[in-house]
Amino acid sequence: MEYIREGRIRVDRSRFSGLATYHDPCNYGRKAHMRFGHGFFEEPRWILSQCVERWVDLYPDRLNQTCCGGGGGTLTTGYNDERVFYGRRKMEQIKATGAQMIVVPCHSCHGQLENIKQHYGMADLEVKYLWELVADALVIG
Repeated sequence: MEYIREGRIRVDRSRFSGLATYHDPCNYGRKAHMRFGHGFFEEPRWILSQCVERWVDLYPDRLNQTCCGGGGGTLTTGYNDERVFYGRRKMEQIKATGAQMIVVPCHSCHGQLENIKQHYGMADLEVKYLWELVADALVIG
């Protein structure tokens, strides 16, 4: 945020024409809010709004966001059927928005969504890290 606000980096919102949405990871949102009194909800949305022309929030969002089912590194636990099952609500949320891209800042969430999207008939859904979105939107020169 600081670099964009100060003009140290510039981003081009027009590089992404499709509809995007944002997922609030449990650790960045609810758990940070409970433990430290501040969840990171507005900061990533501000960054997203600088990098894409069109985006919508999932419903519910922020403190009421639904876990993606990938928390705690479940990709490596061997409980694949359970992990895929728990991700169904998140995939329903994403599908309801009509978004072609889901933006996430968390590695566990990214891996989970990338891993289960085909199972839920959403193979074309682009799963993108927040940092990756900024990098792809950077104006060089």
